[in-house]
Order: sequence, then structure tokens, then C-alpha cells
Amino acid sequence: MPDPTPSKPASIRVRFAPSPTGFLHVGSARTFIFNWLYARHNHGTMVLRLDDTDVERNTDASVQSIFEGLRWLGLSWDEEYKQSERLALHRSAAHAIFAKGLAYRDFTPAHSAEGEQSSAQGAWLCNPGMRELSCEESDRRAAAGEPFALRYRVPRGEDRTLLFVDSVYGAQSKAADEVEDFALLRSDGMPTYHLASCVDDADLRITNIIRGQDHLTNTFKHLLIFEGIGAEPPQFAHLPLLVAPDGAKLSKRKHGPVVSVTTYRDAGFLPDAFINFLCLLGWSPKDDREFLTLNELTAAFTLENVNRSNAVVNFTEEDPFDPKAVWLNAEHIRALPVEQLSAQLEPYFEQAGLPASPERLLAVTPLIRERIKLLRDAVSAADFFFVPQLPPYDPAELIPSKGGDAAMARRVLQTALEILTTTPFDHDSLDKALREAAASLGLKAGPMFQPLRVAVCGRKNAPPLFETMVVLGREVCLARIRQAVENLKTLG
Repeated sequence: MPDPTPSKPASIRVRFAPSPTGFLHVGSARTFIFNWLYARHNHGTMVLRLDDTDVERNTDASVQSIFEGLRWLGLSWDEEYKQSERLALHRSAAHAIFAKGLAYRDFTPAHSAEGEQSSAQGAWLCNPGMRELSCEESDRRAAAGEPFALRYRVPRGEDRTLLFVDSVYGAQSKAADEVEDFALLRSDGMPTYHLASCVDDADLRITNIIRGQDHLTNTFKHLLIFEGIGAEPPQFAHLPLLVAPDGAKLSKRKHGPVVSVTTYRDAGFLPDAFINFLCLLGWSPKDDREFLTLNELTAAFTLENVNRSNAVVNFTEEDPFDPKAVWLNAEHIRALPVEQLSAQLEPYFEQAGLPASPERLLAVTPLIRERIKLLRDAVSAADFFFVPQLPPYDPAELIPSKGGDAAMARRVLQTALEILTTTPFDHDSLDKALREAAASLGLKAGPMFQPLRVAVCGRKNAPPLFETMVVLGREVCLARIRQAVENLKTLG
């Protein structure tokens, strides 16, 4: 075990220790992010440790899902461990605790009526018959091969109080008499979560444990384990829980994909925007800022600014995403350099089967950046740039909204065909020529531009007209306007 009294203060070492029993939960992702920010803010070490000793629940698919989610976040770690590769260390620690008289063998069958359960007198604390079993009898039964669990002998009748100061919730205390004799080793010899976690934290020299508030009550047991192995406990910080709008804790079982990190990834969230959103769930920089870059988050992050109240993720059955998350994503999209944003958009067009070359997409990206909130929105906002022919649309859309008719739309389009055949195809030339054409027809800009916008884009709501026409090119615009003239004929 490490020396519990180091000669000089240890550098900050934190750990993220997920149990691979499903996809990466948004709450787990926030815990990872807060640990990462604390480590980087304090120039410390970030440890990733898979707590994978629950062999019945852990799966390789879950392990891959966790790594998939973490890699998408783009936050690195410095050291990596698997708890299942450290079983000898855990068992050795358990035997050392037993040798000190701080644990005892419990031969009670796992599913007997004498197992851990509440009674009319209150919560189960121990099986006195097992706790008071003589050493000779315990050794005899163990030598005979009788299975047993190894339990911590929690001090009783000593008027002892277990104490620690949480970095978020402050001073915490609990009478030792209220803590049950918890298991260290199961009857199959496998370490429990409590033992393995504490032994690894001590061995890996973890200085700060930052985890969910639902682990706060476990800490009293962990204090006893650290005492049993002769290690100084780390500093604990427990984070407020993430809850649904109805106040229920976010659950994989109850809420499904809405709590999965990959759901956000697949919908088109930027990693930095997702990180920004999760940080604001239970923490704030205390200066009213909401949009923060990763560097700004790292510089501002302290545990003192973590809130104690649970944080609500506002989603509905119709919309799985919190409006603030979507707003932040749009802000991060607008802040992203065009080249980087264009590269992020490529996979979505590829999935949609649209032939968006990098060069073409780079030209389109500035036109749609202000119009999308999620990366996947880009496909519906810009698909008309990448199709050889527009899908059918209602010809009535070509008619100007205010006081127009089919005849007016036809005049506008015919005039545009004449002008666009010879006008230089750049923004300023198109702007000047088409505004002059509107004046010659006695029209304002709106009635002139709506038929053109629908003709070249197939919709009223589209990116800026002249920039769009330049990217589409002269020949495509002329062909689509001619088709629009034909479409108008169907209106009679």
C-alpha cells in the first residue's frame, strides 16, 4: 500500500471509473468532464479506470460504447486501468483487513432468510451469529470448503462517528452504529465494488474522488476501508444528480436513448457544445456566462462553483434535447471556423446519399451556418445544392406573396432569364442587375426575389439569394428558372 504520510503534497490525481453495463450515460459523461477539468485546471493527472468486476453485468459491447462516447468528447486521459486485471491486489487487501481483525467470515447462504434485509426493528446491520463466531470455528468451516463472504467488522457500541468534509456538500457525518457490516469479498471470492474501488484509489494515489451524489452515503463505508488498509482517504466531492423534468433521476432503463451520449453525437451536436451544456448542469462560472469554450471552462472550473441542488435536463417525448443544449450547439456552430464546420458536415451529406464534394461543401457552409442548430440540419438546409434536379414543389410557391399572380411571376422569371444569360455571375453584379430589373417591372425587391428563390432552391426559406446563385452557377440557375416557367403553366 502507498505511504499514507507522504513527505510532500501529492500532485492532483483524479479518476473516472465507469462500470461497463451499457452505453455512456450523460451523467457519467458529466462526471468524466468535471474530473478532466479539475485535473487540467490544477495541472494534475486524469486516470481512466474501468470498474469491470461485475462479470454478470459487464459486456464488451458496453466497454466499446463507453470508449466510443469518450473519444467523441475528444478529452484525453493520462493513465488507463482495468479493475478486473487487479483482482490479486483486491484480495490481498481484503486478507490484510481480515488479518487485522477488522473483517470476519460470514457463512450465511446468500439467499437465506438471514441475509441482508430490513426487519421490524430497522435496517439490517449484521448477522450476530456470524460476527461473533470464534476464530477457531470460522477457520474450521473455511478449511472444510464451506463458502463464505468476507464482511467488514464495523465498530459498534463505541459511540464512534464517521466524518468527512465534502468539497461540494460540506461536513458529513454518520454514526458507525448505523452502518451495516458490508461485504468486502463475495462468496465466490470476487471483490465487491466498495473494496475494489477503495483499494485501487489508494494504490493509484488518487487525491480527489469526484463522483455523483448518489455515492455520498457509500463514502462512510469507504472511510472504514481506507482505514483498514492504512491509507489516507482522498478528498471527496459529490456532484448533484441529473434529473428529468418530473424530478426523477435520469435512468437508462426509464429514459432510454435520451440519456445516451451517442444520441447527442448522432443528432449533430458538436463535442465542445455538449461539454459546455453538461458543465452548466450543476456548475456555473458565477459571472452569467453560458457560452464557454473548452479553454474557458478549464480556466474557470472549480469545485467551489458546483451547486448542491440537482440539475434538470429539460426534454419531452416530442423533443429529446434540452432547448439550452440546442441553443448552445447553434452558438458553437457559428463560432466554428468554416473549414472545420464543413468537415464536420461531410458525414451527414454522405449518409443522406448527396454527392457533396469537400470543395462544394466548403462553398455552401458559410451560407447555411446561421440557419442550422444541429449538424444534421445542414442536409435539409442545403440539399438543393447537391441534386441534379429539384424535387417537385408547389408551383403556387412561385407567386409573390403580396398581391402577386402567375402572370407577375412569369414576367419576373422571363426577365431574369434574359438578364442572367449575360450578367457576370458574382454577388454584386447579380444584386445590381436584378434590383434594376425589379425597378423596370415596377416591383419591389420582395416580389422580384421570391419567384427566383423558389425557382433556384425549390423553397421560400433558403440561404441568401445572390450568394446561393453564385454557388449554384449560371447554368444550373438558368435551367431551374426555365423549369419554373414550365411549372407555372400548370396553374393555367
